Amino acid sequence: MKTVISTKGQIVIPVELRKHDNIRPGQAFDIERVDKGEYRLVLTEPPKNQGLVDTLLACPVKGWFVSIDSESTDSLDFSP
Repeated sequence: MKTVISTKGQIVIPVELRKHDNIRPGQAFDIERVDKGEYRLVLTEPPKNQGLVDTLLACPVKGWFVSIDSESTDSLDFSP
């Protein structure tokens, strides 16, 4: 399949490929230079559980779920 690069440097992925691979607007890709004139697009994976976090943050009861920064378990006291 062929595509054209725009004056803004944008490349359109043909609809047949987007449908086949379920590529949606907003998904991110890494681009790698393989060689002069040869490039590779790699779909980047969203962070694990991102959909779950988005769902919890969309809870209609405001303040019910609050995201927190991750902590190291080194600071936790496990003594009885």
